[in-house]
Amino acid sequence: TFLDAVRYTVPMEEPEFVGQVPNVTAAIGRDAKIPCIVNNLDTYRVAWLRVESKTILTIHHHVITRNNRISLSQSDSNVWTLHIKNIQDSDRGGYMCQINTMPMKSQVGYVEVTVPPDFVNSETSTDVMVRENLNVTLKCKAKGHPDPRLTWRREDNQPLEYGNWQLNKNQGIDSETTLDGEKLTIYKVSRLHMGAYLCIWL
Repeated sequence: TFLDAVRYTVPMEEPEFVGQVPNVTAAIGRDAKIPCIVNNLDTYRVAWLRVESKTILTIHHHVITRNNRISLSQSDSNVWTLHIKNIQDSDRGGYMCQINTMPMKSQVGYVEVTVPPDFVNSETSTDVMVRENLNVTLKCKAKGHPDPRLTWRREDNQPLEYGNWQLNKNQGIDSETTLDGEKLTIYKVSRLHMGAYLCIWL
């Protein structure tokens, strides 16, 4: 019939992404979720993949990966959310939401994992004794993600520029002689330099 002919000539509307898959930042040990919104899905399917390894994580309602920290939820009929529990450093990277159209349609969101700073005791100075007029270098090492910025100050809040410290800094004798950085070098130590020096991450 004419109606049948018209029905078969109307093309099926292809699925489309709504907005962008967001980038997500989560602290290590916390949970993260990445939503992917797709309209007009009809009989097509949505899959989630890891970009770097090209590993398939989920296909439609089924979780494919053996990683038991990965799960999937669907809400409002068009929101496909990938969940990552107890997020780890290894989860950092790209996650692709893909629709099995021809050609494939996909969007990528990136997961950033933050790691709180922690001092590396084996590479950090403790109490140091030095004779007058000698030089001393205090070291401080911390790890984290993103890399922590380290800064030095005296516990008594007196200026670090006691003695020849500032003079040598201005003359460029040691490029590491700064308020910021892993090392603090003090030249020609005198009694004025006695005290506690704090290494602080920012």
